[in-house]
Amino acid sequence: MATRKQLLAYFDVARRAASPATCLPAHLPAPPAPSEGRLVIIAIGKAAASMAAAAEDFYEAEHPDTQLTGLALTRYGHRQPTRHIRVIEAAHPVPDEAGMAASEEIITLARSLKAGDIALVLLSGGGSALATLPIDGVSLEAKQQLTRALLASGAAIGEINCLRKHLSRIKGGRLAEAIHPARCITIAISDVAGDDPSIIASGPTMPDPTTKADALALLDRLDGPFEAIRTALIAAPETPKSGAPCFAGNSYRLAASGQMALNAAAALAQDEGYEVLMLGDALEGEARHLAQQHADIARQLKAKGRRAAILSGGEAGVTFKDKKTVGEGGPNQEYALALAMALQGAEGISALAADTDGIDGGSGRTDDPAGAMIFPDTLMRAEAAKISAETALKCHDSGTFFRNIGDLVQTGPSFTNVNDFRVILVENEKALRRTPRDSSP
Repeated sequence: MATRKQLLAYFDVARRAASPATCLPAHLPAPPAPSEGRLVIIAIGKAAASMAAAAEDFYEAEHPDTQLTGLALTRYGHRQPTRHIRVIEAAHPVPDEAGMAASEEIITLARSLKAGDIALVLLSGGGSALATLPIDGVSLEAKQQLTRALLASGAAIGEINCLRKHLSRIKGGRLAEAIHPARCITIAISDVAGDDPSIIASGPTMPDPTTKADALALLDRLDGPFEAIRTALIAAPETPKSGAPCFAGNSYRLAASGQMALNAAAALAQDEGYEVLMLGDALEGEARHLAQQHADIARQLKAKGRRAAILSGGEAGVTFKDKKTVGEGGPNQEYALALAMALQGAEGISALAADTDGIDGGSGRTDDPAGAMIFPDTLMRAEAAKISAETALKCHDSGTFFRNIGDLVQTGPSFTNVNDFRVILVENEKALRRTPRDSSP
């Protein structure tokens, strides 16, 4: 069966493909002539600091006379050293005062731009929570309560970001309004299924195709005392739509996506002699349901004697029906646990599921796991240690389960984010006879 070292190699190559140092330089624009205007960088998201650092390196090497300024807002623990662009850290996924203060600074900086200036906006996943600047009538405390309700609801990221946009003075195209009449060039590292630019970081520089009615419909589905938010939302202006003057002359570029990460892993799998089955980078839904579907595919491949690597990405979710029984772990750890239970120790099938940003749900600390690995003996080792996989899954306590058997993936922040990465390696009988059955590094 696959080794831990082998599975981690797939995760590493996927993350390297989405690293800002790798993917960003080819998309960076030439700066304006000093006599024409300034180049100001606004970076928002989990990869914001690393994107800002990559941009600094590029301009110093290729355009050494560029006078760089700007601000990067990223998650706690995701700071990278920069020389010209100030980095501010804030909370994710539940916003805090630091994020609000930084968002105020971003809007002030954007409004200082003049015609002839270029705002280079570098976006990555996590920007929706980090850039918190609520509309009038919505307090930070109310936004925090709403965020917790959204995260527990099982709603798709597009739905969540719809509501975030309409409750924000920076998202849903409103940053573009503040930047206007300066030109805005947006470069994004996508963490959303389908790479929709209006969803990545809640589209602060993009026309918003959603409406207040859409946002109100989602709000009405949530449990909680959200009347004050509802009143504020009704009174707020609509987000800017396609054709608004603030979008004229702007441009958008996609630097990295989940598919790029999967393609890098596919190349490694082919080099190792695996047949690649690509399920795509846009899978959404309950983590445990995806796991069952993927277990069925793996079993079918195994039954046919095929040696294959099953690759997928997207954003799995977890719906908490009883918050009192919620343990530790994130969607990738829950997927891994559900996959192990569905496979029931099937010989020759191993897997890794992890978030490419290095942090899979959890408490929000930078030492939270990225995900987990499973092997044919996962359930057997758990049973020997008197650990119930069924109870762990029922209580959404996959983190504790994998910690106790030593199969967590712990990498720390990766300084990029193209969402979930999953690989299932299926060996055939001939391969099993050739490969040492050892899961140690």
